[in-house]
Amino acid sequence: MRYFLYIAYDGTDFLGWQSQPEGRTVQGELELRLSTMLRRPISVTGAGRTDTGVHAARMACHLDLNLSGKEIEQLTYRLRRFLPPDIALLEVRRVTADAHARFDAVSRRYGYHVRTKASPFTRKYCTLVPETLDFGAMNEAASHLIGEHDFTTFSKKHSQVKTHNCTVTEAKWERDSSFGESCYTFHITANRFLRNMVRGIVGTLFEVGRGRMEPSAFIDLLTARDRSLCGSSAPSEGLFLEEVTYPASIFDFDQ
Repeated sequence: MRYFLYIAYDGTDFLGWQSQPEGRTVQGELELRLSTMLRRPISVTGAGRTDTGVHAARMACHLDLNLSGKEIEQLTYRLRRFLPPDIALLEVRRVTADAHARFDAVSRRYGYHVRTKASPFTRKYCTLVPETLDFGAMNEAASHLIGEHDFTTFSKKHSQVKTHNCTVTEAKWERDSSFGESCYTFHITANRFLRNMVRGIVGTLFEVGRGRMEPSAFIDLLTARDRSLCGSSAPSEGLFLEEVTYPASIFDFDQ
């Protein structure tokens, strides 16, 4: 039977989600703990990748387990206690046999947290931008991202993808009290994201906020499809994967 595991993690001490030959990763830790508990090799498939230092409030991954309902309850309890403190198991849900954490995702939502005043307590989860930023202009620029566009300009070069087209349904800055005063969060939702896309967008929005770029320039950036025109990528510590959404049908495992 196939199950979705929903987890949260502090990405500070990880080299991203995906397992690597050397270095600590979220997928590697999760597979190691599960394999140790079940005494056989276990592999999990994630909804996507997060880069070094990027956090997740709710990441999804799937795996196949031949366990009874009672055994799943016991596994959930034990895994929560066995995982390292920077990974938390949020939920385990049974899904249809062919459900896929990556390919069945309908949308993904990211949040990028920014502080305009320094704080030692949020430095791992909020990017400090001490300059005065024009969030109105940044929202005007972000509005041009809504819809289906080619995001080559905002993606990492040499990514092995068939298309750079993504459909963005939300892109806006909001004042956010999650990390105290002087904090703002950029929320962006799309059907898919390219490598480094969110950090590339945020870094370029900073240029708009600093008055170095007009909001309307985002129209030209999208049509140019030229990575060299993108601003510097925003630091990783402010970025969170907030949610991955799936069709309700994959949770109807009795169909």
